[in-house]
Amino acid sequence: MLASVKNILEEAKANGYAVGAFNVFNMEEAQAVVRAAVKKHNPVIIQITEKTMNYAGDGVIYDVVKNVVEKESASIPIGFHLDHGHSFDVVMRAIGAGMSSVMIDASEHSLRENMAITKRVVDFAHAKNVAVQAEIGKVPYLGGMDPNPDWDKIMTNPLDAKWLVEETGVDALAVAIGNAHDFFRERPEPDWARLEEIHKLIPNTPLILHGASDWVNHKVTEAVKRGVVCFNVDTDLRVAFNTVLCQFTHDKCTIIDPRTVMAEARDAVQRVVEKKIEMFRNP
Repeated sequence: MLASVKNILEEAKANGYAVGAFNVFNMEEAQAVVRAAVKKHNPVIIQITEKTMNYAGDGVIYDVVKNVVEKESASIPIGFHLDHGHSFDVVMRAIGAGMSSVMIDASEHSLRENMAITKRVVDFAHAKNVAVQAEIGKVPYLGGMDPNPDWDKIMTNPLDAKWLVEETGVDALAVAIGNAHDFFRERPEPDWARLEEIHKLIPNTPLILHGASDWVNHKVTEAVKRGVVCFNVDTDLRVAFNTVLCQFTHDKCTIIDPRTVMAEARDAVQRVVEKKIEMFRNP
């Protein structure tokens, strides 16, 4: 069933586990995530990005995900969330399409600008009963910054995180502790002390880690101990999906029914999601 992202995060927080937030771009990936959640009897969050809205159409992708959830998950809570909305306009588009949880990522701006943009989004979204996630600190990605960053300068400042939450009233916060998007080389070890301090200062705010595709069990365990309730996963799903496509393209080019290919890609994504659910549920 389509459920409140805010409630899913609060339930995870109250019970000491984390959930996965999985990015999808089409019907097959949405089905893979939902089927994995149903098989593992565990809530998950499905996410889309601005690029996916542009690719599929705002209302189209919303309806696809909503219908997959409603048809294939009668009892398992499935959240639906906008990932990395970089502007107020993008957030408005997502809310207009029907989404009840959005992320405003103004982390590239100065702290005061980030707070001002975030506060504007929170005021607009909360009036429509829509939950908001913000980001503070920088989670790097390939091509986005120096491949050898000064981590101390880009990671989340705990006092700034506290200030932003208090001033804006956001429902959840994405933090930077040495994690990174896609194939960007992460900090050798996450800054656990920093994460612990953030959690201490804002104990009631669910903390989110982006760029968690390659996180393994011991890192997940340490993060959950310090307040992380949600790990975002995108790259691992793309790799699983694209690997199948490439295998068919190179070795089985006589296949003429694209459903054969897409079904195998869907199954590959589902297997990845199942493993992630197990890891996040039992850190």
